Amino acid sequence: MVQEMEKHLREKLIPFWEGLADWQNGGFYGYLGYELKLERQAVKGCILNSRILWFFSHAYRMLKQESLLVYAEHAFLFLRDSCLDKKFGGVYWAMTWDGKACDETKHTYSQAFAVYALSSYYMASGRKEALELAYGLYGLIEERCRDGNGYGEAFGREFRPASNEKLSENGVMAARTMNTLLHVFEAYTELYRADHRADVADKMREILDVFADKVYNPGKRRQEVFFDEGWNSLIDLHSYGHDIEASWLLDRGCQVLGDKAYIQKLEPVVLALAKEVYQRAYRDHSLMNECENGVDDTDRIWWVQAEAVVGFLNAWEKWPDKRCFLEASEDIWGYISRVAVDPRDGSEWFWRVDESGKPVEGEPIVEPWKCPYHNGRMCMEVMGRMRRGGGSAAEG
Repeated sequence: MVQEMEKHLREKLIPFWEGLADWQNGGFYGYLGYELKLERQAVKGCILNSRILWFFSHAYRMLKQESLLVYAEHAFLFLRDSCLDKKFGGVYWAMTWDGKACDETKHTYSQAFAVYALSSYYMASGRKEALELAYGLYGLIEERCRDGNGYGEAFGREFRPASNEKLSENGVMAARTMNTLLHVFEAYTELYRADHRADVADKMREILDVFADKVYNPGKRRQEVFFDEGWNSLIDLHSYGHDIEASWLLDRGCQVLGDKAYIQKLEPVVLALAKEVYQRAYRDHSLMNECENGVDDTDRIWWVQAEAVVGFLNAWEKWPDKRCFLEASEDIWGYISRVAVDPRDGSEWFWRVDESGKPVEGEPIVEPWKCPYHNGRMCMEVMGRMRRGGGSAAEG
């Protein structure tokens, strides 16, 4: 599996995303339709470009290929020069094709991914400016996006609270989401790895407490997804992809912290999430999407499959006697190779396929959420873990 992952990374993912660099206007093109028609004047999502910055930075750290750092720098310059609001601070939601703000929303989720990307770029390049920008956004999240009970979600340009359509789904409007909190935690994990500042570690512990005490539902062995301001769940929803992703991201954060008390506190949650997803969602060599009000969405989503490979591998590494997790990880990678990867030249992965494995036509190959973050990370996590005999690739 390791050799296959590296081949896929080197020969499919990296060349595809290199080909989307916009050398004239900065950043990376924001939309490639199902028919593989590139829209050069599509909006450029700031989350998309942050994730691309992370991808090339981390790929450089793993593969030591100098050209990857060139693409990382290209992404960094677009983030620094266009996506950051020089007047009010923070990262916009989206830019025009030529680098002007077209959606001035300041979302906590978007700030977090910029921290994540800048921290990784600093570790790849040694560029102090990137770390300084990451700390600036970290401070802004803590000062402007946080309240007495957690992290808010959406804000206007001047950080006045706004409605949260961007991270709310399934017919609810959430004041807090598991998804945003998870990726704030992931961003802080990367920032702490880059610089080991004590206050960042303290924030990570606080977030872990929220996951263990408010987000995780021990009765249903799952995370709740959408909440009101008081952390009351708004909907009966089991997000299989987010649960398997959280199982390894929370575990990785605990390991990076090296705090035995939090490792012990979160370990039962990590195992429960992985086991429940395995039992409920792992069907026909792949993972179903989610379950709302007891009804499964049986489509197979690209990022859910990628996270399942890593999440089940992580569970097997922690509990080697549970070989079913390793077998599931390998099985899902086989499914990805056969079904999820688009075999057409000039493409990458399909966004979704139906239960029978048929691609859902009309779903784009690239758009503001469709990026090399999940599948690229999958490749690098598996490569790093299996070559070193265990442990997250992101720890090195």
